[in-house]
Amino acid sequence: MPGSMDGLELAAAVSDRWPPIKVIVISGHLRGQHVDLPQGGVFFSKPYETEKVARKLLDMLSTC
Repeated sequence: MPGSMDGLELAAAVSDRWPPIKVIVISGHLRGQHVDLPQGGVFFSKPYETEKVARKLLDMLSTC
């Protein structure tokens, strides 16, 4: 992500400002590392299975 903020910082900022918004973070740089996500956030490492991401999106939308 270009600029001074990375994706995890963006996820935290969105969660702080709009708590009901659910966040999915996808990265190819954080494999095997602990990822500190906002409550309810989900992490997928690249390469990811499209079907798994789609199922998680549907699951997240169904609980709105």
